[in-house]
Amino acid sequence: FHVPAAWVAVLAFTVAMVASLRVLRGTAVRRLDDLAAASSEVGLLFSVLALGSGMIWARAEWGAFWSWDPRQNTLLILLLIYAGYFALRSAVLDPERRSRLAAVYSIVAFVTVPFLVFVIPRIMETLHPSPIIQAGQRSGTMDAKMRLVFFLFLFGYTGLYVWMLSVKRRVLRLTRKVEAL
Repeated sequence: FHVPAAWVAVLAFTVAMVASLRVLRGTAVRRLDDLAAASSEVGLLFSVLALGSGMIWARAEWGAFWSWDPRQNTLLILLLIYAGYFALRSAVLDPERRSRLAAVYSIVAFVTVPFLVFVIPRIMETLHPSPIIQAGQRSGTMDAKMRLVFFLFLFGYTGLYVWMLSVKRRVLRLTRKVEAL
């Protein structure tokens, strides 16, 4: 479940960035701002899950919860960047200004995602194993049963993300209605 959790975090941050781009275009700002905020929150949760499960795996595999591996470090940096997104959202009281500033922050934050998740860990020496999701029975590849379980988790976590996103968006909408009373 470690890799699927990281996958969902990247998916969630991508959805937040797309929604943020649309917020800046000025169409359905409130609805899209809710989508960006909700997706970022769920992405942050899955990032914590990926980092936590990675630390457990690191303890078993490398003997320490934190080994300063580039993948651990870059995921932590990504987590901190998106935590800053929520600090910004909570610091700005005006809803219109908050949605615009958060949208800009979300877009800039997303620019770091490909570098922190895909580029830097591949150009630096890492303790992590190479990608092993390949067909066949070569050394270092997943067997068919493990690959099936991996993809079931991947699809299951993606479905869980969609469900959590819809619940969080409804909560935001209801909170806004209660505040308007």
